[in-house]
Amino acid sequence: MNPRHLVIALAFNVLLLTQALADAPIIIKFSHVVARDTPKGKAAERFKELAEATTKGRVKIELYPNSTLYKDKEELEALQLGAVQMLAPSLAKFAPLGVKEFELFDLPYIFPDKAALDRVTDGPIGRDLLKKLESKGILGLAYWDNGFKMMSSNRPMHVPADMKGLKMRIQASKVLDEQMRVLGANPQVMAFSEVYQALQTGVVDGAENPPSNLYTQKMYEVQKHLTVTNHGYIGYAVIVNKKFWDKLPAEIRTQLDGAMKEASKYADAIAQQENDVALEAVKKSGKTLIYTPTDKEKAEWRKALLPVQKTMEDRIGKALIESVNKEAAR
Repeated sequence: MNPRHLVIALAFNVLLLTQALADAPIIIKFSHVVARDTPKGKAAERFKELAEATTKGRVKIELYPNSTLYKDKEELEALQLGAVQMLAPSLAKFAPLGVKEFELFDLPYIFPDKAALDRVTDGPIGRDLLKKLESKGILGLAYWDNGFKMMSSNRPMHVPADMKGLKMRIQASKVLDEQMRVLGANPQVMAFSEVYQALQTGVVDGAENPPSNLYTQKMYEVQKHLTVTNHGYIGYAVIVNKKFWDKLPAEIRTQLDGAMKEASKYADAIAQQENDVALEAVKKSGKTLIYTPTDKEKAEWRKALLPVQKTMEDRIGKALIESVNKEAAR
């Protein structure tokens, strides 16, 4: 082949390669630590469907549920390094990054109901909290709900005094640590993927979870008692690697934002329904006795746990806690 023809052939091949790369879909690895059939798992599936449809295949979402890619302690670092592009960690996970304000969501009884929670996450407080993540190379896209937590263990827990001496699994949160200590329990920080085995072998006695997590992770099989305390909230922030997001074409970002808004509406709509179904399934299993405290006992739980808000003022911020309580009381 003469030199001129060789140059033309090489140029043509480069053109083909460039076109192939341009046509290749943008891959977004979305990792999370819960099962597919939880509210978060289902919301992630919905986001995948919507994102791929609205971008007409220009974006492909690869889902990695149930800690198949990264565990609790690994995933945020992986996101910051760009090894994964999207996560939906529980809100307690951001304090170790230096954004301690997110631990307000762990405060016992700070949200009297879902409406109060929505006013915080959908309003300026929620938006300002997400903005604090940007200095860490993280962009917050949305909040996803997973409902209120209940206490489980292998002994009855009708009143706070029944918690004394129990080894209770918690997420890495100073608030949750203090919460268990004021109840006389011994907090044990542990990755979510390790909880079932720890309960089964007696490494810990109990845990706190919304019913959907308790059921889908089969924890009810190794927990004899569940008390409907609804003492704390668990939710998630859907986040992306900021550098990755900023490099996306503007049109793609707009389409993904729209898909995320629709997926978030879906997540919020199904959270309570999924928890109600899971609680009924736990009841029907016959393996776990479900106890609903009386009004008097509920007052005892609140009285025991509300002081945690005061104790955590220096860590989270007194003004922030007051503003959340004000919003919740509207």
